[in-house]
Amino acid sequence: MAPTPRRTDTTSKREQIQADVLRAMEELLTEGQTYADLNVERIAKRAGISRTAFYFYFRDKREVLERLTVTVADQLYAAADVWWSGQGIREDALRTSIENVSALFARHGPLLRAIVEVGTYERDVADHWRGLIGRFVDATEQRIVAEQAAGNAPDFPAGPTAFALVWGVERALYQQFVQGEVFSPTELVEAVSAMWLRAIYGRPDPGVLLG
Repeated sequence: MAPTPRRTDTTSKREQIQADVLRAMEELLTEGQTYADLNVERIAKRAGISRTAFYFYFRDKREVLERLTVTVADQLYAAADVWWSGQGIREDALRTSIENVSALFARHGPLLRAIVEVGTYERDVADHWRGLIGRFVDATEQRIVAEQAAGNAPDFPAGPTAFALVWGVERALYQQFVQGEVFSPTELVEAVSAMWLRAIYGRPDPGVLLG
């Protein structure tokens, strides 16, 4: 009598197959495939499973896209947390956060381009992306409020400012990728960092801030 597979083995296999499917979609997008042209059969073949097996793990290709963006958004969030979790006027931490976020956006550009563009015609995808970006807005607002309470930042509406700053970065990075690096990565990071420092701390010259 064959031994009964352990639950941990089954779970591990499931997680590996799901990871293979996620990787397959991003690889195909990076190679130039558009989301519209991608079908389940092509994704499944790249992942090394059958089309039938695909539906055992995912509802459809949209679920794969959404789960992929959650994974990347978590990476972006961790990068930005360098500044969010700090205290005091930290030009270096803010710039590092923006630099790391920009690098991740470039690395996952085809995927992030796809989620933004699909969101223009699929409401659920748009809501999904807005929800992910909303985490960044909330965290930024909390940091601004903390800076105001500490006397480091002037009094202004933290919520709308955080909303404008975060979505401004999202749009700038998206356009930078779509248009083929309009500016050098360093130029864009410097510009975005200066914009945030001026908006939050009211300092026209980032160089006067404490490291």
